[in-house]
Amino acid sequence: MKHSIRKQFVLVFGGIMAGMLVLLWIVNIAFLGGFYELRKEKLLVRAYEDIDAQASSGEITSEEFDARFRSIASTYNLEIIILDTDTETVKATSKDNNLLARRLLGYIIYGAPDSDDVVTTEKYTIQHAKDRALQLEYIELWGFLSDGRMILMRSPVEGIKDSTAVSNTLLTYVGIVIIVIGMLITGVVAGRMTKPILELTDISEKMTNLDFDAKYESGGNDEIAHLGNNINNLSEKLERTISELKTANSELKRDLEKKTEIDEMRKEFLSNVSHELKTPIALIQGYAEGLKDNVNSDEESRDFYCDVIIDEAAKMNRMVRSLLELNQLENGTDGLSMERFDLVPLIRNCISAVDILLKQNEIRLAFAEQGPVYVWADVFKVEQVVNNFLSNAIHYAGGEKRIEITMERKAETVRVQVFNTGDPIPEESLSKLWTKFYKVDKARTREYGGSGIGLSIVKAIMESFQQEYGVLNLENGVAFWFELDTKSQE
Repeated sequence: MKHSIRKQFVLVFGGIMAGMLVLLWIVNIAFLGGFYELRKEKLLVRAYEDIDAQASSGEITSEEFDARFRSIASTYNLEIIILDTDTETVKATSKDNNLLARRLLGYIIYGAPDSDDVVTTEKYTIQHAKDRALQLEYIELWGFLSDGRMILMRSPVEGIKDSTAVSNTLLTYVGIVIIVIGMLITGVVAGRMTKPILELTDISEKMTNLDFDAKYESGGNDEIAHLGNNINNLSEKLERTISELKTANSELKRDLEKKTEIDEMRKEFLSNVSHELKTPIALIQGYAEGLKDNVNSDEESRDFYCDVIIDEAAKMNRMVRSLLELNQLENGTDGLSMERFDLVPLIRNCISAVDILLKQNEIRLAFAEQGPVYVWADVFKVEQVVNNFLSNAIHYAGGEKRIEITMERKAETVRVQVFNTGDPIPEESLSKLWTKFYKVDKARTREYGGSGIGLSIVKAIMESFQQEYGVLNLENGVAFWFELDTKSQE
């Protein structure tokens, strides 16, 4: 591939390593010499303090100090000379000490040269100086010991410069070797990492051509292996879905053959609508004619006639809106907005909305679920279902006048049940409850303004969710229930 991940890995790693090498090389050049000189100055001070301690204790002329003196000079690579107050040599690191002695006496008499590299304390001075006789630069420490003797110690700077140059050269060679080896290792590791990615790329390409036989087989426990397993699951689901779509297509063709049956259902629907509208229209017409003919001329009667007309018109309006909504649901023109939400607060809001009806009818309602219970559905349509079940439960609650809302969690769904005490529904009516305009007790349904469409809307909503719903006759009442998807809940 032109933009291979493996090549990118190698180039990025190599670039980082090269950048680090250049940075180290620059730091080495800029600071190593100064750091080395600073360290040498500290070693000179340490050697001075060691010798001064011996001088203070009076052991400077002992044989034990001779061994210590040679060890200090050798360990720290120092030239050292110690003169007494008569300028006689007490200790020295070499036989020809006249040069060091003259240099020390010159510093004692004339002081340190003017330079930015001079550090002076009460006992000693540290300076950078050049020995013109030897044409070498030194870091020197000269001054007085505690017993009054004079001392000069120095270490050549050229050795420091050579060490810095050697260090930089070695760093360059080692860095180049490390970069090459690192890029080779990166290439091998990146190859192992990108191999399963290339396999996934090949599988995805085959999937675009509807070839679902290829499977991810590299295994492992990392993120790529997890992605591979998901690709395998996706492949299986796509294959199954396409098979289901083909099956659905065949069913659609069979549905076209049911056109006659649908026409019959349409005729039946129109007949039911006409029947439901006939009574309110007749009432509106009758009371309106009565108002026009002044059948009752008193104010109270006219108000009663107007109230009847308004009430019947409102019932007709509710029924027409319900029919329009039902028609949209059954035709699939009322779009679903599927989202994940907590079902418990929704049910509690529905309970709050009917609180006044519960109090007016002296009904006790129990809902103990604390949640959260997350589901995938259309929030507003689920609210319609709950409101329909609650409305039915309130209007048909009898006996103890008690309503219970419960939730039962299953593997991939949750079942919501609305139970009310009261008379059971006749067995022959259970299967007809979801049919438009069907009423078990027509007189009672009309009494509270029901149109017989509410449960049909519930049916259409639940079928649009592709979820189960139903009704049960229990020992002391009736329970309506529905289920919602929770399988995506984590």
